[in-house]
Amino acid sequence: MTKRIILAIVGMMAIIVALAGIKIVQFGSMASQGAQFVPPPAPVTTAVVKQESWESLITSVGSLTAVQGITVTAELSGKVERIAFEPGSMVKAGELLVQQDTSSEEAQLRAEEATVALAKANLKRLGKLLEEESIAQSRYDDTEAQFKQAMARADNIRATIAKKTILAPFAGRLGIRLINLGQVLNEGEPIVVLQSLDPIFVDFSLPQQQLNQIQPGLPVRITTDALPGKVVQGTITAINPQVEAATRNIQIQATVRNPEERLRPGMFVTVAVVLPAQKASHTIPATAVLYAPYSDSVFVVEDKKDEKTGQTGKVIRQQFVKLGEKRGDYVAILSGLEGKETVVSTGVFKLRNGQPVVVDNSLAPEFQLSPKPTDN
Repeated sequence: MTKRIILAIVGMMAIIVALAGIKIVQFGSMASQGAQFVPPPAPVTTAVVKQESWESLITSVGSLTAVQGITVTAELSGKVERIAFEPGSMVKAGELLVQQDTSSEEAQLRAEEATVALAKANLKRLGKLLEEESIAQSRYDDTEAQFKQAMARADNIRATIAKKTILAPFAGRLGIRLINLGQVLNEGEPIVVLQSLDPIFVDFSLPQQQLNQIQPGLPVRITTDALPGKVVQGTITAINPQVEAATRNIQIQATVRNPEERLRPGMFVTVAVVLPAQKASHTIPATAVLYAPYSDSVFVVEDKKDEKTGQTGKVIRQQFVKLGEKRGDYVAILSGLEGKETVVSTGVFKLRNGQPVVVDNSLAPEFQLSPKPTDN
């Protein structure tokens, strides 16, 4: 009985040893195959590093103001007798806007004009008598003073009538009417807003260290969400001689044409000042950059000869770069690339240094400096 048990145990151990040997041989074969396995080249899209000259721009934000803009108000108290304008219409300089009641002033003027006429006739008669030395010089002087006083009173009434005849001080577009017919206006009460919209001012500020780059006459480009996709051209027309002590910024004013009056005072705009000097840069698609906290990098595509097969293939080399300004789909490279290299343009996050690749640009996107998305 004991001999049978021993034989059974020995048989089981022999089976276990045989199975272990088989598995060791299998694992060794798998390891050998894994060491000899070469992954297939990864398909990539590529772009050539370009040497381009970009415009030098200084960007800021600003707001629009009218070249001339006021709220027309009543200079004197009086009842509104006539409203001669339509809200939102264009008016010329000197065009009648509102006529206040001047019946009392006109009656006073007629009385004063009669007094002027009488004083003038008396002065003329006394002038002849003075020549004949029939009256004293003092009497003539008193009559002359009365004539001038009557003239001044008449001119004062005419000025009152003129102030109650409210005219447009300059050409422009009117706003919403703020008065009604028959309303008694108080002194200084608003009537309507009047704005001159073409041309229009753009007010913005820049840091003091950029003052030496700015001068009147430089072109500016204005963009606003009120005119999506449109760029308005203008020029710098004024630079404030004083720097703001609180912000160390200097106020700058540009003038732009606004024939369609799409730009309105108070709008928020983005301003780009175009400097005369252009800067040369190495540029690549922004999607070619592998962004990382420690440093940004790109993958340069190079030819490499396989020592075993003798065939030449393409591999990628990770190159750290320093990035500059970004414009559209491109980014400038300040250092790290010398130009004319070929870099991987898309999908860089899934690549590794030294990986073999195959170039396939059939599905490469089209990169632009000024992309215009159809769905934004």
